[in-house]
Amino acid sequence: MNITYYPNEVTVKQAISEDIPLLMLVSHDCSDILLASVDDSFEHSILLRKLGIDERKIDNYFRVSIDSKDAQWTFVCPRDYKNIPNEEKRIVKFFEDGVMVIKKALKLINYNMELTIPNRFRRHLEKIQKDLQD
Repeated sequence: MNITYYPNEVTVKQAISEDIPLLMLVSHDCSDILLASVDDSFEHSILLRKLGIDERKIDNYFRVSIDSKDAQWTFVCPRDYKNIPNEEKRIVKFFEDGVMVIKKALKLINYNMELTIPNRFRRHLEKIQKDLQD
């Protein structure tokens, strides 16, 4: 995975040392991590824009907010994820892929914590909860 820091690596690592929350975008294909402090980018779409990436491409990334205690996944499954037409199968695959890719990315940036999905983003998961338990 290639890590891109905004505005630069020194600034992001300083934010990490001060436990300033981070925003992380991880490409679905596992090739890229985009990382910035929340103070430098405010939200994921702004981070994309600041890095010169069309913010409409946000659905190509898993979106995570991180601090020393928690990694919160903004769980929004794109309708065209991996071209899986069945909504339940698509959401299950998005969840499985996201857990694997995000945990790998967290490890690469030296974070080791549970991945959580805030309640406001759980509606998709609630639809397929039984499938995930099988």
